[in-house]
Parts: sequence; C-alpha cells; structure tokens
Amino acid sequence: MTSQDNQNEITTSQDSLDSQAATLDRTTVAQNTNERTASEKTASEQIDLAHINIATITDTANLPQPSLQPIQQATYKANATDFIVNELLPLDFTGEGEHLWLHIEKSGMNTAYLAKLLSEWADIPLRDVGYSGLKDRHALTTQWFSLRIPKKQLPPTEFAPVDIGENETVTILAQHWHNKKLNRGTHRANQFVITLRDIQFASASDENVDDGSNASPEQLLSAKEAVEQHLTRIGRNGVPNYFGPQRFGRQGNNVREALSLFARPPREPRPQPKKSKRKRAPREQNTMELSAARSLIFNEILAARVRNGSWNTGLAGEVFNLDGSGSIFTSETLDDTLHARIDSGDIHPTAVLWGTGNDKVTGSAADLETEVVQHSPLLMQLATGLEQRDIKAQRRALRLPIEALSWEWSDDQTLVLNFTLTTGSFATSVLASLVQELVS
Repeated sequence: MTSQDNQNEITTSQDSLDSQAATLDRTTVAQNTNERTASEKTASEQIDLAHINIATITDTANLPQPSLQPIQQATYKANATDFIVNELLPLDFTGEGEHLWLHIEKSGMNTAYLAKLLSEWADIPLRDVGYSGLKDRHALTTQWFSLRIPKKQLPPTEFAPVDIGENETVTILAQHWHNKKLNRGTHRANQFVITLRDIQFASASDENVDDGSNASPEQLLSAKEAVEQHLTRIGRNGVPNYFGPQRFGRQGNNVREALSLFARPPREPRPQPKKSKRKRAPREQNTMELSAARSLIFNEILAARVRNGSWNTGLAGEVFNLDGSGSIFTSETLDDTLHARIDSGDIHPTAVLWGTGNDKVTGSAADLETEVVQHSPLLMQLATGLEQRDIKAQRRALRLPIEALSWEWSDDQTLVLNFTLTTGSFATSVLASLVQELVS
C-alpha cells in the first residue's frame, strides 16, 4: 500500500467518522426528543392519575346495572344477624387422622384473627390451621377450620378465648377428625340470609310511598310487587358478576397500594440451586394489591359490557365459562346453539383477570377489553404493573347465577333475602342489582 493509499484511507476513515459523528448527533437529538416526549407523556399521565378519584372509581355503587333497581335506599348490617353467611362444604369425614375439623359460628371477628386464636389454643404453628375462605367480620358467619394436632393430643381446656371484644362471639358447633388439612377455596358455595331494613321504594308513583309511612295499601302492594318481579328476573337471569367493595379496601386503598407497588421495580427472582426441584423462585407476596388491580380492570370491562348489553349475550371471539366449573372454551362466532346455551345459563361470557398470556380472547371481545384499558391511564398503569410482575391472565364469568333465591317481607319496609352463591362471588353484587343506595 502506497503513502497516497494510506492518506486516502485516512481521509476516507475521517470522512466516515465525521459522518458517523453527525449521525450520532442526529440520533442523540432524536433520542433526547423522544425521551422528553416520553417524559412529558409520563408526567401527563401522572397528572391525569393525580386527578382521578380512586375512592369514586372503586365505589361499586357507581357501576352500571342492566335495569333500574326497584329499591331506592335500604339499610343493611344494622345488626350482625342482618347479614348471615353459611359456608357450604359437603364432605365425608374419615373419623381418623391428625386434623381436627371445627365448625365454628362467629360474629364481630375476622377469619384470620380466629385462626390465630385457634393456633394459640392448640399450641400449634399458624400454618397448621386451615380454612377455606375469608368471612365478613361484620356478620354472623359459620365456617370450617382444621387444626393439625399431632397424635391427637387435644389441649387440656376447651376453646374459650378471653382475648376478644365485647361484640365478638365464637361458638364451636361441631367437630370431626379427618386425614386432610382444609385448604383455601375448598368450599363450593356460601349461603346468605340478608335483611334489608328501612326500605324506600324507587318505583313509587306517589312520593308518600317512598318510606311506606303514608302509602295506601294499594300503593305499597304495587311497590312491593315491582321488587318481587325484579327478584324473580334476577333469580332466572343472574346479575353482573362485579367484585365487591371489600376487594378494594376503604376508599380504594388497596388500589393505591397497588400503584405504589408498581412504581417500584419488580424483585429479581433468587437463583435456585441446581438440584432444586422448584422451577423458579416464588413471586413476591402482594396478593391483596395484585387482586385489587385485576379486580378493578375486570369491573371496568364488565361495566362496559353492561352498557352495551353484551354481558349476558356474548361477543364474537368470546371466551365462555361452563357454569359451575373452571372450564372455558373459545368461539370466534356466535351461532344459535351458543345463544341457546347462554340463555339457559349453561355457559357464561367472560372477561380477563389481567395478566400476561391473554391470547384466548379474539375479535370484538378482545377489542373491547383492550379499548377499556387503553382508554384509562389508571387502568394502563395497573395492567402494565401486572404484566411486569408476570401475573398470568385468567378468565372470570361476567354473569353471576343466583341459586335458590327466596324472600320474605317481615313488614312493609323490611325484606329478608335467602340465596346461595358460588365461591369467589359477592353478595353485594346481588344487593347492588336490587338497591340503588345501600346504607350500613
């Protein structure tokens, strides 16, 4: 190579470097511009979120209903006995084994605290106390607990906790030995007996009928008939399967906690030893916050489906749930057979419990879910946080069937409802379909 060639190569190289530098300058400018745009967009979204009233958006009383509720206002939970929940857990006990199953009636006390009292009484670790589901503290409830007691060595004294409040009660109704622990989600359903008091009717043609104090017998009869017609209809068709207010905490605090959680980077999974049988490290435990985030997204999708009338009819690309089971199947089109199965209650349309892998739903159903989330900066932030934590998408039925619904008027302003709901559903969804404003 000659010196001229060397000079040409150097010149060419310098030209190339100058060109690259110019390109890098343009790239840097573009990146800075993009970063500013992204930053401005993020700031804008944060401003939008700052102006969102989370307490309002998580207030399930604001969610739409398929038809106007016939009761304008009613009081519930005036007394513990106004809200009764009985856990339905059909099981044949073996009569042997080291797990003592207790059927307990309680009021004024939450399930987790009672489990702690039982562990202290039996002198066993809290992990050896099993229960199927959480029951409302402000109610009279019956549910099962299991206690792993090695060698069946019962405590010397009966279970009679003294560290409870004046309005807290605990009574053991029955006990059996069994060879298995009671695990979460084991019970099939819950039976509810709910008393609504001080009813004000929404359908009254005369303002005096609202509280029933000055209404004529004919006016009261008409208003009560409207309520009974509504109950007959929802007993046949079900109600929107909204998550209840308890899922979101007081004033929506569980959603606020979810936003705080998602503002932090996800924890890196800890490396597992080569001989470990675990496929991966367990996810960080923020169950309450993650559930609240998924529930809010689901409720907003269901609300959109109630507004467009497809919550109990289905859309193209729908994922259907087989009634009474966790089985699902997809359908790109709706034919007469599917419509007949939907009408009969054999199958129910579903919506996503948000997470990764939401690939079963297609068509109009998928478009609606995406649109609802993308339309809201709040829902977008929750959805992104769930995906970043690798929460897997699931499906939940949009329609909640009501089993064995019956009712009785104690007087003109007091209605007692009796019905059964499958595990994971909320009695407040039934009440919200009936009463415009619940007062507790």
